[in-house]
Amino acid sequence: MEFLIAIVILILVLSLIGTLILTRKSDENYRQSTKRNTANLTIIYAVVIVVSLIALGVYIRFY
Repeated sequence: MEFLIAIVILILVLSLIGTLILTRKSDENYRQSTKRNTANLTIIYAVVIVVSLIALGVYIRFY
């Protein structure tokens, strides 16, 4: 269990660092690409939610 918690904390820290690195770059055409960005984020969130639910199911089933 401690191993899984360590993995989650590691993922959170890496995500935070990645987010901070990406926020340093500005996008001049952001307003024009808002629709595309929204679609990409929606797809990313949908995939992450599905993978998380599958991982939770596997965890509950085998542990």
